[in-house]
Amino acid sequence: MTDTLALTAPLTRWQGDRGTYHLVVIEGDHAEAIAMHARLQKLEYGTRRGFGSVKVMARIGDTRWKSSVFPQDKQSEWILLVSKKVMRAEDLAEGDPVTLELELL
Repeated sequence: MTDTLALTAPLTRWQGDRGTYHLVVIEGDHAEAIAMHARLQKLEYGTRRGFGSVKVMARIGDTRWKSSVFPQDKQSEWILLVSKKVMRAEDLAEGDPVTLELELL
């Protein structure tokens, strides 16, 4: 079972204790679709992945990588971390709108 989501959201910078992270926050209907995918996986496999994450194949522009999205606020939002390598390859900076494709694995 794979679903593919396409969305545009701003690239956000988050400063944590261990460093600075860049991420995309996934909300609304896209977040609901990911949450449903997570519930179906739990029913099928019986356990949840670390932190309730969902594996994805992400694509921004020509850059594609395997990652995970992580739930926030009881799965009403999901977070995708974007590495500096991806940001350099796609010439992205904080606040830029990111057109993102996620294949839910």
